[in-house]
Amino acid sequence: MEALTNPNIRVIDLAGLCQRVKKINPNIIIVVDNTFSSPYISSPLLLGADVVLHSLSKYIAGHTDLLMGALVFKDEELYKQVYFAAYSLGANPSPFDCYLSLRGIKTLECRMLQATSNAYHIAHFLEKHEAVESVFYPGLKSNKFHELAKQQMRGFGGMLSFKVKGNSKNAAKCVNSLKLIIPTVSLGGVHSTLCISGRTTHKMFSP
Repeated sequence: MEALTNPNIRVIDLAGLCQRVKKINPNIIIVVDNTFSSPYISSPLLLGADVVLHSLSKYIAGHTDLLMGALVFKDEELYKQVYFAAYSLGANPSPFDCYLSLRGIKTLECRMLQATSNAYHIAHFLEKHEAVESVFYPGLKSNKFHELAKQQMRGFGGMLSFKVKGNSKNAAKCVNSLKLIIPTVSLGGVHSTLCISGRTTHKMFSP
């Protein structure tokens, strides 16, 4: 599961869901993708997850110059099994990739504070805009996940999504009119970015 879902920024009740899953079968391994939150905003291992997945390419590296991921384990034995598989298959990052991740994580706090502040103000601006139908951001008091987000997150994060009134042509017009925000499918770098998920990352799904 995802701590914050892509693209509608739903907040998953990690503690509640982990408890229910483990009650059914304590041997089920729960993996949480924490990329949209980052480890600065959310700590799924403390809420019951067994493994946390991060796309280091995004917030942790933070400079849009790296392709890399990480798994963080609660259980040492499970870690050893996965480490052995990665070691045997050669599925490991280069020393330079590791350097880029370490460079990025040093400024993670500063960047997440600014990204969260930016998203918070943009969400409130969009919520009142006449051309916007709806905004999905847990930092809005009108958002149905607001209280849950306050319980399990340290801040509301730098990700938001919104619906433009009208059809997809209106959405494209919105994106093409931007001056400061870069149209791209990536996230978590030092630039503010935006994409139409229905035309890019989620194009393969039905309406």
